[in-house]
Amino acid sequence: MIFDRKKLTNDQLLDLYKRILKPRLIEEKMLILIRQGKVSKWFSGIGQEAISVGVTAALDSDEYILPMHRNLGVFTGRDIPLYRLFSQWQGKANGFTKGRDRSFHFGTQQYKIIGMISHLGPQLGVADGIALANKLKKNNKVTAVFTGEGATSEGDFHEALNIAAVWELPVMFIIENNGYGLSTPTNEQYRCENLADKGIGYGIESHIIDGNNILEVYNLLSELKLSMIENPRPVLLEFKTFRMRGHEEASGTKYVPQDLMDMWAVKDPVNNYKNYLTEIGVLTPEYDEKLHADIKTDIEESLVIANVEFEIEASYEEELNDVYAPYSYKEITPDPEEKNIRFIDAISSALKQSMQLHPNSVIMGQDIAEYGGAFKITDGFVDLFGKERVRNTPICESAVVSAGMGLSINGYKAIVEMQFADFVSTGFNPIVNLLAKSHYRWLEKADVVVRMPCGGGTQAGPFHSQTNEAWFTKTPGLKVVYPAFPYDAKGLLNESINDPNPVLFFEHKQLYRSVYQDVPTDYYTIPLGKAALLKEGTDVTIIAFGAPVHWALETLAKNPEISADLLDLRTLQPLDTEAIYESVKKTGRVIIYQEDSLFGGVASDISALIMENCFCYLDAPVKRVASLDSPIPFTKALEDQYLPKGRFEKELLDLLAY
Repeated sequence: MIFDRKKLTNDQLLDLYKRILKPRLIEEKMLILIRQGKVSKWFSGIGQEAISVGVTAALDSDEYILPMHRNLGVFTGRDIPLYRLFSQWQGKANGFTKGRDRSFHFGTQQYKIIGMISHLGPQLGVADGIALANKLKKNNKVTAVFTGEGATSEGDFHEALNIAAVWELPVMFIIENNGYGLSTPTNEQYRCENLADKGIGYGIESHIIDGNNILEVYNLLSELKLSMIENPRPVLLEFKTFRMRGHEEASGTKYVPQDLMDMWAVKDPVNNYKNYLTEIGVLTPEYDEKLHADIKTDIEESLVIANVEFEIEASYEEELNDVYAPYSYKEITPDPEEKNIRFIDAISSALKQSMQLHPNSVIMGQDIAEYGGAFKITDGFVDLFGKERVRNTPICESAVVSAGMGLSINGYKAIVEMQFADFVSTGFNPIVNLLAKSHYRWLEKADVVVRMPCGGGTQAGPFHSQTNEAWFTKTPGLKVVYPAFPYDAKGLLNESINDPNPVLFFEHKQLYRSVYQDVPTDYYTIPLGKAALLKEGTDVTIIAFGAPVHWALETLAKNPEISADLLDLRTLQPLDTEAIYESVKKTGRVIIYQEDSLFGGVASDISALIMENCFCYLDAPVKRVASLDSPIPFTKALEDQYLPKGRFEKELLDLLAY
C-alpha cells in the first residue's frame, strides 16, 4: 500500500491515526461484550475504518453526514462522548433514541449526523434535501451520505443520484464496496465493472478510491470539498474495501472464501497506516502505546458510566407524547373580506400565502413550475417565488419525499405534490418509515406536507382515482387531513404547513372545480383534529369526509323529513372522537359514509370506536357505507356502481327504520 502525505504536517498525520485507531479499539471491545451478552447486536466495520474516518476528517463539524451501520468512525470523528454511544447500544436514556431504536439507527442535530434507516436507499434522498437547503442558504456546505454496494441496486439510489445531478446539489455519494451485501457477492449485485461507472449515466463526476488508504481518502475528499464549494455538484465515490467480519456478528463469514479473507487482511487500514507512520518517524512506539492506553481508558470509564445508568422505565404517556413533535395551534382569524371561489382556488391561495409567510418553504412536484401543475394550482408561482422554491422534480416520488425530510432537517418546510394520490405508492416507504417515525425515534421533526389529489367520479380509472387515506391513518406519526369545502381547505392547508409534523393533505379532484364558497381573501388557519357539524338533528348521525359530505347533503335535501347530525370530519388523524361521541350519544343511530372501499377503511375504525365507547347509547347497529371492495373502474356505469353514492339513501332509510 502506497501512502502519499502530500502537504500534511506531522500533527495532521498523527491526528488521522488517533481518529482511525479509536473506532478499531472500540470495536475490539464490542466483540468481547457481544460474546458476554452485554450488547445485543453489532455491525462491525473492521477493515473499513479509513473511509468513515477520512470522510469525517475532511468535512467541517457543521456539515451533515449520513452514515450507515458500519461507520463508527463518523460518530467518534465527531467526538460524541463514548458513554452516550454505549448507552445508545444498550438502549438506555443517555443514548439518542430513548431505547426506541438500536445501534446506529439514530441521528443527532448536535453533531450533524443523520443516522440510517434499515431501508438504506431513502437516506440518499434525505442527503439531497439537506444539500438543497445548503444551496438555498448559499452557505458553501457539502453533504456526505454513505451507502453500500448492495443498496446501489435500490431504486432510491438511482432516484437520488438523478435529482442531485439535475439540481446540481453538493453531495458526496459514498459507496463502500466491501464485496458483499450481507452474503450476496458483488457479481450477483451488478454487472458493470465498477459502481463508479454508474455516475456516467447521470452526468455525475465519479472516482474510484482505495478505501483502505486513509491518506488517499482524506486528501482526495479534502480536494473535492474545496472544488464542490467553487462548483456545486454531486460526486459519486466508490471506495474499494472489505469487511473482515460478518454482516453482523451472528452472521459469521463462512460464505467468504478464505483466500479472499487472507488477501484483505494484508490490507488492514489501521496496521498499514501505523507501519507507515512508524517508518517515516512520525509515530514512536512510546506515543503509540500512550494513545492505546488513553483510548482504552476512555472506553472503560465510559462503559462504567453506561453500565451504572438505570434501565429505561416504560411510560405510556411519554411514548405517546413523542409520536408527534410538540406544536401548539395559534388561531389566525382573517379580515372579513371574502370572495366566492372554487375549491382549487382555495388550495392555490393557501399555498401562495403560506409561501409568503414562510420564506423557508419549498414546494416540489412534477410539472409544478412553469406549467403550473397537472391541475394548474401553482400556475404563476414561479414568477412570485422563483424556481429555487418552486421546483419541478424528475418522476421519482420516493427520493422527492426523502428530500423533503432532508429539507426539514436543515431548517426548511417542504411541500410535496403528488400529481395523483395514487402515485404516492412509489413514495410510500419514506412516508411511513421515515417521516412518520423520525420524531418518535430520535426527536427530529419531519416538517413535510404531502398534497394528495385524489378521488373518483371523473372516470379516470384504477391508476388515477383512488382515495387511499387508509394507507396512512393507521401509521402513527402521520397527520391526515381531508377537507370537503373551500373554506376548510384553505384554513387547514395553512395550518398543515405551519405544523412541524408530516401531514398527508387529501384534495378531492372532483371538488376542485365544482364546489364554490365564500372564502376570506386574507390568511387564516383552522385547527387540525376538529370536525365540523354541518347540520343538527336528532334522528341519526351521519359521519363523512371528502366528496361523501356533499353526497350526504344531497340526500338530506331530497329527504327533508330526516333530522340528522351531519359531521364532516375534515381531519382523520388526529380524529375528533369527542365530536363523534357527543353526536352519537344524542341521536342513538350512526351511519359512516366514505368513498374508499369498505374493508379496512377509516369507517371501520370509527365504527369500532363507537361500539367500544358508545354501545349503551345505540338504538341500532353502526352502519358503514362505502365503495365496492374492488379496484375503481374506468367506464361511467362501472364507476357509478363502484361508488357508494347510489346506495347511501337506501342504507340510511333502512337504519332509520331499524
